[in-house]
Amino acid sequence: MHSLSALSFLALPLVALGAPNFQVGRRQAGVQSRQATTFTLNITYSGADFLEWDFFNQPDPTSGQVNFLDKADAQSKNLAFVDTDGTFVMQVDNTTALGPGENRDSIRISSPQTFTQNLFIADIVKMPVGLTTWPAYWSFGANWPTQGEIDVIEGVNSATTNQMTLHTGPNCTLDTAFDSSMTGTPTGPTDCESPGTDNSGCGITDSSANTFGQAFNVINGGVTAHLVDDTGIKIWRFQRGSIPADITAKNPQPDTWGLPAAFFSTTTCDVKSHFVDHNLVFDTTICGDLAGALFPGGPSACSAAVQDPSNYQFATWRVSYIDVYNFS
Repeated sequence: MHSLSALSFLALPLVALGAPNFQVGRRQAGVQSRQATTFTLNITYSGADFLEWDFFNQPDPTSGQVNFLDKADAQSKNLAFVDTDGTFVMQVDNTTALGPGENRDSIRISSPQTFTQNLFIADIVKMPVGLTTWPAYWSFGANWPTQGEIDVIEGVNSATTNQMTLHTGPNCTLDTAFDSSMTGTPTGPTDCESPGTDNSGCGITDSSANTFGQAFNVINGGVTAHLVDDTGIKIWRFQRGSIPADITAKNPQPDTWGLPAAFFSTTTCDVKSHFVDHNLVFDTTICGDLAGALFPGGPSACSAAVQDPSNYQFATWRVSYIDVYNFS
């Protein structure tokens, strides 16, 4: 249910949305922080651990032209597996030629455990790339949108810049007074409420052009960390060659990481009440409410492109690990 507003993406520079031939129309200074917080490792997901996540195999809530497979089918079709280097791989079917309107096989998994206030560190080597694709790493509570949704990594088609978004019930807004406390830029509405079919939420666009898609993959990805605590929600990202030593040593010290890419302050959104019991999620949907709307030529052209398996040669997640920390 990680829908973004097409209008939010329309506000992005064209370079952030993809190559020119695919133009589409859509230091801690000042940052509130826990003082002297230490973290204890709660759980690590790596390799085969991800095969124990829940495989969602229902119709896509965001209207994607996709079949999400259960675990047995995902493994038998080699769309979810542990590679020889230990990384976990999830991919879209890239071998089957489809007829008009047929759905393409893909994967959506969610953690069996739920989390409320924690530090999450995800090492992602590759992410899905390509027209029609809508990949996301996110979290949500079962009672959506009352229990909230955090879109940590999300974008569509040939985007190269990450969009980070919150979706909530009423009385949660993005406090733009903290714009100088992050490196990203608020994009679109500041009201995070996602009532009914209005799934726009409140978003922040990363300032770097290698935080999503092919640009992310060229540098072999990196680490994305997000912290949910009493001060709000902060999201950092580190390129492969710039991962802090304390992360590698499993002794994270967010207060030393500098400004986050995104900061959603609790001053205008009570994090404790809006973000409760979240499952972590990876998925790749196809076309749907956002990727279809922003596809060159519109939803019908997007649907036609789904037929060609060569469009999904690089539609693959490669995940090294996710560490989840508790506050000590």
